[in-house]
Amino acid sequence: MSEAIPATTIFSTTSNSIPHLSLSLSHSHLRPFRHEIQPHIPGKPISSLSCQAVAGAGPATPTSPTKKKNRYEMENLTTWLLKKEQAGHIDAELTIVLSSISLACKQIASLLQRSSIINITGTQGTMNIQGEDQKKLDVISNELFCNCLRSTGRTGIIASEEEDVPVAVEETDSGNYIVVFDPIDGSANIDISLTTGSIFGIYAPDEQCLVDYDEDTLDQAKEKCIVSVCQPGSNLLAAGYCLYSSSVVFTISIGNGVHGFTLDPAYGEFVLTHEDIKIPKSGRIYSFNEGNFDLFDPKLQNYLTHLRKPGGPAGKPYSGRYIGCLVGEIHRMLLYGGIYGNPDNEKAKNGNLRLLYECAPMSYLVEQAGGKATDGVQRILDIEPTQVHQRTPIFIGSPDEIDKLMSYLA
Repeated sequence: MSEAIPATTIFSTTSNSIPHLSLSLSHSHLRPFRHEIQPHIPGKPISSLSCQAVAGAGPATPTSPTKKKNRYEMENLTTWLLKKEQAGHIDAELTIVLSSISLACKQIASLLQRSSIINITGTQGTMNIQGEDQKKLDVISNELFCNCLRSTGRTGIIASEEEDVPVAVEETDSGNYIVVFDPIDGSANIDISLTTGSIFGIYAPDEQCLVDYDEDTLDQAKEKCIVSVCQPGSNLLAAGYCLYSSSVVFTISIGNGVHGFTLDPAYGEFVLTHEDIKIPKSGRIYSFNEGNFDLFDPKLQNYLTHLRKPGGPAGKPYSGRYIGCLVGEIHRMLLYGGIYGNPDNEKAKNGNLRLLYECAPMSYLVEQAGGKATDGVQRILDIEPTQVHQRTPIFIGSPDEIDKLMSYLA
């Protein structure tokens, strides 16, 4: 028979047993705790638990209890999307499309983690429409995105940075959303295991484009429907990115703020970790490829020279950071503030980034978080694309930093 455990040891308040233990007799229906134990025996531990009666007579005033979040409580992306659907912010078809994109991101994240092991690093031996060498994972990730979107039956047109032209989806049942995406942003970082990401944007279905597509021929009406993908960013219904780094973060906006979900590898679920992100109004970080400094406009050179001079409250210059991945730059900026720029220069008259797949979705996200995005002349979201793979200069970040930049470019 096991020996009886004294009451004093059961209620011992050591840090290893019960971190925070308190008794509050704030309601009249609670009876005071009577500390009835056997007389203390020398050498035995004395309980540090103390019970005090409520001061004053009469019933205590009832108060509304504050709901505390359970340490094990979590909200995953699927639940979050369903709540937004129930609230009327998105419809069921868009919920399915967004869920399919998150699935593609999970698959890409898994491949990136094992890329060296399963020999999918390096170049594919082909070039995309922009004349850039394609990495093996560029091609694989593009297929994953396309397959996930086709399987939903809710996507009408798919436009990818890796495809020559937008692709009409024949498997569409309803919805007919237009989805634009860059399957792997910063693919040059893959082989050295640095930050990469995926970017996507979703436009409303074009009712005039609900036609049957023939693989062999495209008349003018059908060509016009495919080109309908060229819409300004202000028409976006949703946009987001997935960051592949030390953790996998899926960040999204459906027009009412920006929210970040981190992939929990134990469950295989994106869990809400960054709710209603607000970009700081200013920041002390700037990100430009200063290897091209001598090719920049003199006004921009003056601005960058100013940033490198000591100043601010601490009398220090701005910190220069350059990842070589737009997703990584924007993710850091949303949390810490600052400014990112990919300007035009003597060798790239229209900049290096694509308007449709990169600049418009990221500008949508940053504006939803309270930031600004411009090409140096006008708001990025107001630019109407004339070509599917059109490029544009971009300056994006905290509102105060963009205002400072514009004062130099004026």
